[in-house]
Amino acid sequence: MSVHSTAIIGPHVKLHPSVAVGPFSIITGDVSIGAGTVLHSHVCIGSEFGIVSIGEKNEFYQGAVIGGTPQDLKYKGEPTKLIIGNNNIFREFCTLNLGTVTGLGQTVIGNDNLLMAYVHVAHDCLFGNNIIVANSTQFAGHVEVQDHVTIGGHCSITQFMRFGRFSYIGASSSLNKDITPFTMAEGRWAKLRATNKIGLERNGFDQNEIRNIHKALRILIKGEGTVSALVSRIKEECKASDSIQELLHFIEASQKGLAR
Repeated sequence: MSVHSTAIIGPHVKLHPSVAVGPFSIITGDVSIGAGTVLHSHVCIGSEFGIVSIGEKNEFYQGAVIGGTPQDLKYKGEPTKLIIGNNNIFREFCTLNLGTVTGLGQTVIGNDNLLMAYVHVAHDCLFGNNIIVANSTQFAGHVEVQDHVTIGGHCSITQFMRFGRFSYIGASSSLNKDITPFTMAEGRWAKLRATNKIGLERNGFDQNEIRNIHKALRILIKGEGTVSALVSRIKEECKASDSIQELLHFIEASQKGLAR
């Protein structure tokens, strides 16, 4: 274990022997950190409240504050959680909060994600895997981000939103409605604009399936009428596939409405 002499480690902290802790970092409270994780200087993890569980080979850059209490006036010091998986990168001054008992009770970050500088993830957010979030994007509470989502910098995201798999969000967007899988969106307020064809190609989607997804999304984005009517058109006009079923399930499960 490599712990700099200026770092402060609380009595209840559990560090794998291979963890590296840089200068002036503070780890306190009920915190466990897995193998190969690196904390650069001035990183703060944990607090007197809550539980923070961090997996293997994560990297925290200068000034990151991880596992702080929720910015929620209803929070009263309950032992809620922040759970982080493996192989994530948190750049300078990222902030991630614990969950709340009125939400899921935990904030969760999956594996292989990159959160760039000044990204804020509020209480009860759920992040999947292989997500990229650019600088200064801010997530309110209870936001779900599914796998392989890319979000540009300086985006503002309201609570209870969902981002479907392989969606792409343009920089400086403000979002208050659900973003369907496989789409590109941008604007204030953001709207669905196009199919994320490049993202799908890069991730090995078959060209026939990309065309099928594109047809479904054109119906959703360009079509007129209610969402339920457009869903019926997609079912009738597009070839049944796992991707189409995923898209339809996402639409039908939406509580916030779609960014159309």
